[in-house]
Amino acid sequence: MRDYDTISAAITAAETGVLLMSTLHTSSAANTISRILDVFPANQQKQVKIQLARMLKGAVCQQLVPSVDGGLIPVFEILKTNVAVQNMIREDKLHQLESVMQAGAAEGMCTMDGSLLSLYQQGRITKETALISCVNFENMVKRLG
Repeated sequence: MRDYDTISAAITAAETGVLLMSTLHTSSAANTISRILDVFPANQQKQVKIQLARMLKGAVCQQLVPSVDGGLIPVFEILKTNVAVQNMIREDKLHQLESVMQAGAAEGMCTMDGSLLSLYQQGRITKETALISCVNFENMVKRLG
């Protein structure tokens, strides 16, 4: 999804009950939602937030990073929509989504940085890869020790 017409059509289709999967080049779930909202004019954004909060079921972000064995390994950020996420979308508090993903591990959610940290702890990626690929550099430095 790259433009107003495509994103608008996708939201309309999803509202009618069509299962819709699409790609959007962003680095996080919050950026994905923000990019969708930003394509709409200011006078439509409140309504789109309501629609998106109601019909979005989740967002998955992925990046490929070098593994210690020389290959590539996927790293994921997974956001599942729950009541807290719906409220954050409606109230434009997307900056809080990372906290919800961290707290929602039992629901299958994870952050990009959490996934990178896990891969590092498993010995599958290097510390340098984790630092280069992370979203929050300062926090990752502290978590890596």
